[in-house]
Amino acid sequence: MTDAGTPVAVITGASSGIGAATARQLAAAGYRVVLTARRKDRIEALAAELAEAGRQATAYALDVTDRAAVDAFAASLDRCDVLVNNAGGALGADPVATGDPADWRQMYEVNVIGALHTTQALLPALTASGDGTVVILSSTAGHATYEGGAGYVAAKNGARVLAETLRLEIVGTPVRVIEVAPGMVRTEEFATTRFRGDEEKAAKVYAGVAEPLTADDVADTITWAVTRPPHVNIDLLVVRPRAQASNSKVHREL
Repeated sequence: MTDAGTPVAVITGASSGIGAATARQLAAAGYRVVLTARRKDRIEALAAELAEAGRQATAYALDVTDRAAVDAFAASLDRCDVLVNNAGGALGADPVATGDPADWRQMYEVNVIGALHTTQALLPALTASGDGTVVILSSTAGHATYEGGAGYVAAKNGARVLAETLRLEIVGTPVRVIEVAPGMVRTEEFATTRFRGDEEKAAKVYAGVAEPLTADDVADTITWAVTRPPHVNIDLLVVRPRAQASNSKVHREL
């Protein structure tokens, strides 16, 4: 059963990691969560888990890079109060000289164009809600570059600029724009996907770091920002583990 009066939060990339953790925490905070991702089986399993816990959740298989599909999804919603643009990811860690343009293009399509699609499609509903919130999940990579990360840095910088510009353009409307920029987060898939299944390379990213951030840590910051009073806008929230002072300065106990 769903309550039409319950605020609705749409989470993209909700099939695992930060997206799934955010869905759980927003559902616990009283939102009716709409889980979107390409992997239908995973979001349906998460929706079932939340329903069993007494939460309101719906799964909707969606590729955010497909604009027609995003528009159809937006048209299917009865309301939208919060949009968490979480879908994204990194591919490869090659230097600029040898980086694969296809990887760069794919990262840009998902991290930037995907967020643009969902934001454009849902902005009317967010405005109509009277107290809408757009969350852009960027990265500390979008604020400072590092060797081997140019493609991902460029994409996340694009996501950061999307958030900053949108905030300027819609000031005066009842929609706030929040950017959350995590540093080192250890999830089950991020580094493994980046290195195309190479578990050894993925493990080296976190080697010696006592406590990288978890998906729940980031979801906690997103939920905190979203649940502030409507007149309070957390423009930018940078969150790193204590062991990480910058993208390139990490304390490792080796």
